[in-house]
Parts: sequence; structure tokens; C-alpha cells
Amino acid sequence: MSNITDDLKNALSGLVSGAGDVVGTVQEVAKNTVVSTIQAGGDVASTSVGAASQVVSDGVSAASDAGVSVTDAVIGLVTGVIEGVKEVGGDVGGTATEAAHGAVKTVGDVGGDVGESAVSAVSGAIHAAHDIGGDSGELAKDAVIGALRAADEVGSEAGELARKALLNAAALPHDVIDALLTGKTDSS
Repeated sequence: MSNITDDLKNALSGLVSGAGDVVGTVQEVAKNTVVSTIQAGGDVASTSVGAASQVVSDGVSAASDAGVSVTDAVIGLVTGVIEGVKEVGGDVGGTATEAAHGAVKTVGDVGGDVGESAVSAVSGAIHAAHDIGGDSGELAKDAVIGALRAADEVGSEAGELARKALLNAAALPHDVIDALLTGKTDSS
């Protein structure tokens, strides 16, 4: 698994100038890494979520080191690991939660914008749902849970920033986000 950092650094080295597709490149590397890691581990149930979380964390670090947009990398990483886990028959919901957690926690560790990374993680989960034919509301919910848990671990200020960013993100399903943050649904 330690090769993810090297693989991503190599893939991202040509993107530093901004001439390439960070999201697509990172998504493909993350997907391939998760698939090969899980297949090597044998037991899909026990390795899929952990492998996905590690790939996302290592990927965020590699993107930060390469000087590319960490928030773009988060979208690609979360999308890629969910697609990879789906491909090998693993738990995509648990993967969305742990991928978002790993992304937000690592972005906080490298000094990035926790709010933006939370939005990017949820966007990546929604994108993955579209690609795999999954329920975007459920994967968004799973990603929100992981992102908020990680933001709270970074600190109370980071948790509040993540909540505000998620509520203000135009591209996210506000009914899902609002229900998670307030505990209320439209029918309550």
C-alpha cells in the first residue's frame, strides 16, 4: 500500500503546471490501487474499507506534496476508492464514510481547508454513486458522516467550518445535508 504515495506523485508530477485533469488522474490511480490491494488481501469484507481509507489519506498527502489542488484530489480519491470497492464487491457505504473521514482528517493534518475538503469528499461520493449506479443520497449521507466526524476530530472550529461549508455548497443535496446536521427532515 505504500506505493500509493509514489504512484500518485508520479501521476501528478505532470499536473503541477495545471495542464492536466487532477480529478480524473487521481480517480483512476485510487481505483486501481484499491482494487489491487483488496485482491491481494483476499478478504474483501475485512480489507476494503481500511484499504480505501489508507489510499485516500496517502493520496491527499501526495497531492499536497505535489502542489496540486488538494480539494480536486479529494474528489478524485473518494470517487476512485468507492468505484474500486464496488468493483470487487465491497461495502460502498462504509467506504464512503471512511474515505471522507480519511480525506478531511488528512487535509486538516496538512493544513488545508477542512470545509472545502468536506464538500469535495461528499461531491466525490455523489460522483461515484452516479458512476456505479448507486444511491447518491445514501452515499452522500455516508460521506457527510465521515467528513463531520473527521472535522470534529481536527477541532471544534474545523467541525463548525465543515458544517457551514456543507450547508452552503450549491452542488450538494441540501435536504440530505440539512437533515444530517439538524436531525430534521422536510416531513418533520
